[in-house]
Amino acid sequence: MKYNKLKRFFGGVLLLVTVSCIGPSEKTELKLAHGLPTDHPVHEAMMFMAQRASELSDGKLLIDIYPAEQLGSEQQCVELLQIGSLAITKVSAAVMESFVEDYKVFGLPYIFRSKKHAYKVFDGEIGNDLLLSTADKRLRGLCYYDAGSRSFYTIAKPINHPDDLAGMKIRVMNSVTAVGMVRALGGSATPISWGELYTALQSGVVDGAENNPPSLYTSRHYEVCKYYSLDEHTTIPDVLVISQVIWDKLSKQEQEWIQQAADESAVLQRKLWAESEEKSMEEVKKAGVEINRPDKEPFIQKVQPFLETYRDNAIIYSYIKRIQAVE
Repeated sequence: MKYNKLKRFFGGVLLLVTVSCIGPSEKTELKLAHGLPTDHPVHEAMMFMAQRASELSDGKLLIDIYPAEQLGSEQQCVELLQIGSLAITKVSAAVMESFVEDYKVFGLPYIFRSKKHAYKVFDGEIGNDLLLSTADKRLRGLCYYDAGSRSFYTIAKPINHPDDLAGMKIRVMNSVTAVGMVRALGGSATPISWGELYTALQSGVVDGAENNPPSLYTSRHYEVCKYYSLDEHTTIPDVLVISQVIWDKLSKQEQEWIQQAADESAVLQRKLWAESEEKSMEEVKKAGVEINRPDKEPFIQKVQPFLETYRDNAIIYSYIKRIQAVE
């Protein structure tokens, strides 16, 4: 029923995104869609991936990119992947929770001790296990993109201690884990879509939000929120995902070209992301945003009971222990 509705809803789009077309020229053409602007480091990395796929294949494998939600939201793009009407998309690991519960582990607060620790997890066995855990959902992860660490930005006051969140309405993604995290810290979690957040902040529907520096800057939320408290409670990666339906139709050589191009793009994206974070911090400071670096220990201690709620979930708790064991 759900797939039939999707087919009707995206009827016009499906004609546009013919995923693989092999004609007389013997070329395979894949459609990649995402919701980010063209100046975003993730988009730049995807453009590099498309270039590398073409180079590796001598022009036999082409990737056409549709940015800025041209083909739908992250959720909608993932659903299009599931029915094989779109080849590739970028999605936050938080959004992946609604498709595969295992991804919740990446949204848990302070699950990573540092950026280096996070990279070891993403690039190692744990990260690979999660990328391949979605085959039964008709999805296959290709690689992870850096999305930085998320911290609180607020309108009226800084967040220097978990107690500062008491009585505050904080916008979160539509993620069970994100809601639980903010509640555990003492705030009131309010899921609001990204596109509606600026207005929600401006009108006082919420008192603040949480995100990484480039998102604070490119969204212009710094025009409303003058306090940015770098508690860095979560480090949730983006995931580059291909339709398992499409993947299974590709030749082994084509699969290798795509995987290599994706892996190389992830290396470039981390460099671009670091540059973007630095620039974003400089710009929001110029705009008058007060940057605070609170002691993380009270925040870490405050969320421990929340992490323990996953003890009864054998799969998630196993991932927690495995991640904690990575040196």
